[in-house]
Amino acid sequence: MNFSDEDFHLIDLALREDIGSGDITTDYFISENDQASARILAQERAVVAGTEVAAAVFRRLDPDLRVEVVQKDGAIVAGGTAVLEARGRARSILTAERVALNFLQRLSGIATLTHQFVEAAGNNGAKILDTRKTTPGLRKFEKAAVVAGGGGNHRFGLYDMVLVKDNHLLMRAGLANLTAAIERVRRERPGMRIEVEADNLDQVRAFLEIDGIEVILLDNMRAAEMREAVAIGKGKVKFEASGGINLKNVRQIAASGVDFVSIGALTHSAPAIDFSLELTHVAA
Repeated sequence: MNFSDEDFHLIDLALREDIGSGDITTDYFISENDQASARILAQERAVVAGTEVAAAVFRRLDPDLRVEVVQKDGAIVAGGTAVLEARGRARSILTAERVALNFLQRLSGIATLTHQFVEAAGNNGAKILDTRKTTPGLRKFEKAAVVAGGGGNHRFGLYDMVLVKDNHLLMRAGLANLTAAIERVRRERPGMRIEVEADNLDQVRAFLEIDGIEVILLDNMRAAEMREAVAIGKGKVKFEASGGINLKNVRQIAASGVDFVSIGALTHSAPAIDFSLELTHVAA
């Protein structure tokens, strides 16, 4: 993973939040000269994500630590598997421990849940996508975790794609207004992907008559409605399903013929994966 200054700022912020004025326990109970080796272990079966972020936590705190990623993002591991190793000052390892584990547990949870959705969707050709329902400030890390789990990224933010939703349509009612706005986007922002949300089949039919729409988002539709929408729009646009999708119904939705299935739960409801750090004293 390529880290930007902003990414390092987020890691530094997390470290400052945890350390504050100092790690009192470690400062009093661990000698400045103590050396140690450490392994971070997955405590349950998981798809690993966030290893490079966790490694960066240790390195930012102490550049002299020797840190090795043992399992790269996307690896499926069993409980008890080491995913990262560090060696050097015991104080540094212990002080960085919780922040590194917090990133790992959160990001691996997202990757693991994404993998479960990909598996549950089956081989129907629909790509599982994330949404913008992410933890503030951590979107880049969380979207990378979705990819590690086998999913794909929807738009990153408000700036890289047009997604006209029901509230936008409410404010600018009428197909003429919608058509004019789409024409303006295509003229002023050539190459910008344009997607429009449809709540029913009548809207789908209307949107198919507008030039420039590339994707129609089928919001909270039944699988039967989705199949009909795909049938009438096949070859004209791509279709995305969203709303009310879970591990029990995702296969039926993916089988409707849609191209994409976007799921907010990938990032807003992923259970954390349990990791622990195992420390070993190293003789000086």
